[in-house]
Amino acid sequence: MNNKNFIGLIFCAALIIFGCSKDNPMSGELAQSQQESDLSNAKGGTKISGVGFIATDVECDAPGEGALYAIKMTGDLEGCLFTFVDNYKCREDGLYYETGREHFVGTYKGQPGSFWTTYKFEAKYEGCAENGSYLGAEIFGTCQHPIVDGSGEGVFQGVTGRFYIVDLVEAGRYPYRGTLRF
Repeated sequence: MNNKNFIGLIFCAALIIFGCSKDNPMSGELAQSQQESDLSNAKGGTKISGVGFIATDVECDAPGEGALYAIKMTGDLEGCLFTFVDNYKCREDGLYYETGREHFVGTYKGQPGSFWTTYKFEAKYEGCAENGSYLGAEIFGTCQHPIVDGSGEGVFQGVTGRFYIVDLVEAGRYPYRGTLRF
């Protein structure tokens, strides 16, 4: 290796070691600016995440909303996600497919609002009923929730985007991640 390459290699190693050490962190303003930039550049939106749980009627009045059930959302979205099933089918092997609408009513960063989604749910159950519904316990499942354009009110006025939920069946938790565009 010639001296020029060796000196360049040493210089790069020094930059990495000293530039990334715990004693030389990014300034708070630069780090915050980078985080905000990362969030706003997530396909032109803001990343969201949190966890949902099947809600009791005291937490979210699903029957009062005319919904089949509700998910109590925590995290970036705080509130109730009311579910209205439109179509479903279950195959003999227990694979279940469902589509419908949801109405989220709650807050984002402490500001109230609501929006509607359409959703597509896919899961595996222990079995299927003759009417196309599922039988037994859910083994695993996931769903996607695109926000209906123009449905947002309050803090969600003009919002677009989508989020995804993965069912952690045994834990009784439904973590979500997605992107909102205001």
